[in-house]
Amino acid sequence: MRTKVKVVTIGGGTGLSVLLRGLKKYPLDITAIVTVADDGGSSGKIRSDMNIPSPGDIRNVIAALSDVEPYLEKMFQYRFDSGEVKGHPVGNLMLAAMTDIHGDFTTAVKVMSKILNVRGKVLPTTNDIATLNAVLSTGEIIRGESSITEAGGIIDHVYITPSRVRPNEDVLKAIEEADYIIMGPGSLYTSIIPNLVISNVSERIRESEAKKIYVCNVMTQHGETDNYTVSDHIKAINKHVEENIFDIVIANSREFDSKVLEKYHKEKQEAVRIDYEEINKLGIELIENRDVGIVENNVIRHNAEKVSELIYDYIIDDKPTMIYNKR
Repeated sequence: MRTKVKVVTIGGGTGLSVLLRGLKKYPLDITAIVTVADDGGSSGKIRSDMNIPSPGDIRNVIAALSDVEPYLEKMFQYRFDSGEVKGHPVGNLMLAAMTDIHGDFTTAVKVMSKILNVRGKVLPTTNDIATLNAVLSTGEIIRGESSITEAGGIIDHVYITPSRVRPNEDVLKAIEEADYIIMGPGSLYTSIIPNLVISNVSERIRESEAKKIYVCNVMTQHGETDNYTVSDHIKAINKHVEENIFDIVIANSREFDSKVLEKYHKEKQEAVRIDYEEINKLGIELIENRDVGIVENNVIRHNAEKVSELIYDYIIDDKPTMIYNKR
């Protein structure tokens, strides 16, 4: 009998990193599958100059799962603010250097994970250069992740080019062996779904017998999920996977103070509404909790500790024959 449950998380950006900082405190065998389609900022420049997958989201996930002295993690995340390296985090440059040394981005990620004493595995979805494209409801095609949100249109679907982009074989194996697959939180169309439109990834997720959990965003994102409810997020993922895949969804039920929401409304963002009837129609179990979303320094964010606790409690209840001890 295995002593640890195999959990695969899929996403990118800051959302996945937040979740992993909570999950790593539990005795779980974690594999983080991370998008490499970012083409903006430091990641975009390194990708263009060195012809390697974008390192930024990978860097954040490595930092989140690392178990090192705080000063080392702080150095890894440090971003230069002057000179020729202005805007580049140290970790991005280290990943680029390791890729140059080893000739392979996935190997570079594995080496950096050892150096930073990562709890679990961090895997780029692909070892190839991938460009994210969005098809808007008008039929217009927006090319490049950094341009999609800026376009501000209604997204119908996204896809990756070139079509020959291959999945990381370790990713496919991790999905096959997973007991639980977790998606979110994070930007729906530019952090989560980009992983799913790499060839064979969605197919393996559909075939997997793992329980599938979605952690819904607390706030909508202008240019991606304007006016989206909880079920709208789920339906968007289902559309790209071509199947209703989720067993449970975790959502925030806290009502935020109007003063806190005021600045979000200026950015055309609002709290994601739980639409109970539509979730029920999808046949998905809803776990709602008012502590999923919290306010710190007038900023709304996910409560990593609470979300991780809800996930772990669900795993315990789902696997009554196995014994786990919280750390």
